[in-house]
Amino acid sequence: MSTLAPSYLEYPHRREGYDHDLYAWSNMHARPPVTWPQGSVAVWLCVSLEWFPILPGGPFTAPGHMVTAYPDYRHYTARDYGNRVGAWRFLDAFEKAGVKASFATNAAIAERYPELVAAVIAGGHEIIAHSTDMNGTIDSTLAAEAEAALVAEAIERIERASGVRPTGWLSIARQQSFSTPGILKEQGLTYCCDWVNDELPYRFANGLINLPLNHELSDRQIITVQQKSAASWAESMRDAFDWLAREAATSGGARMLPIHLTPYIMGLPYRIAALEELLAELTRRPEAWFARGDEIVGAWKAQT
Repeated sequence: MSTLAPSYLEYPHRREGYDHDLYAWSNMHARPPVTWPQGSVAVWLCVSLEWFPILPGGPFTAPGHMVTAYPDYRHYTARDYGNRVGAWRFLDAFEKAGVKASFATNAAIAERYPELVAAVIAGGHEIIAHSTDMNGTIDSTLAAEAEAALVAEAIERIERASGVRPTGWLSIARQQSFSTPGILKEQGLTYCCDWVNDELPYRFANGLINLPLNHELSDRQIITVQQKSAASWAESMRDAFDWLAREAATSGGARMLPIHLTPYIMGLPYRIAALEELLAELTRRPEAWFARGDEIVGAWKAQT
């Protein structure tokens, strides 16, 4: 029986933390505590406004994309329901609760649904760039020049259609290449939401900030993937908030609860009440600070 050569186990980048230099290793509990303008738990509502071309494209198929033989009208129109109906229910729910949110928006949405994007902006909500459309995916098979062109196109089209230039970026499926942090910084963006390995913002080595948008706290993961009810989703959000509030009280430092929402999932008539009830409950909690992504980044940045 042969054995592996000792060199097989040698890895020049092995060290404490990571095998890259994109950002420094950092345990959350070991950092200096931060505080929010109010409360101890920043509740960040992030809504995905997505336009799915009826034919998938790009280096991989985005979550939620068409799945049956072309033309897949069932899934195409189900996704379109979110922009025609569900997103408007979200806006009503946010207004009723008196909270602001971030809307991660495809450039195609800004162009194809101008009334919706205008209502988002009029409501005081934030627009985050969410690529060109749901075929605007990124991975390391995409040349850096092509990726930079994709990011620039998305930002420019959103700004041209809405009058607002985003400062944040959410990749399709939170997928990046090795070049993405540098490209986002070069395009003048302040933060991205793709890396989910924390519960507070942190900086990349180039100064770009990551605002973690944990996929485990999304309606897609809990309701669509795990097949749980809207009530179970809301219970999970309450449990997460309670834990973070207790942890903040114990540690003396602030925490963040990202709640990722999808209009064609949570905006259905038998689910939207669970969202409204959750918002009503959390807005009564003294520990809660409902804030847009750029507000959370700004408050954190001022202390670090």
